[in-house]
Amino acid sequence: MNHTITECRAEDNYTLWLRFDDGLEGRVYLGDLVSTMSYSAISDEASFNRVAIDPVSNAVTWGGGIDLDPELLYRDLATQSQAALH
Repeated sequence: MNHTITECRAEDNYTLWLRFDDGLEGRVYLGDLVSTMSYSAISDEASFNRVAIDPVSNAVTWGGGIDLDPELLYRDLATQSQAALH
């Protein structure tokens, strides 16, 4: 199933807040990811804060080829949500 990101914003400490079309919402910490060489272009908070939703792919993007798959983000949030229930 394809899930559509309806809202996305950068928060402090390399965290994204996301909302999906089915109402699932929450925060995803990306600090470990941005510390890797592949994501060094967004390793400063000013660059990280320029996050957007790609209108074609629905990926979270910062441009320059740095994109995150919405399905992976959805699964991460859904897993967090399930863990909070137990």
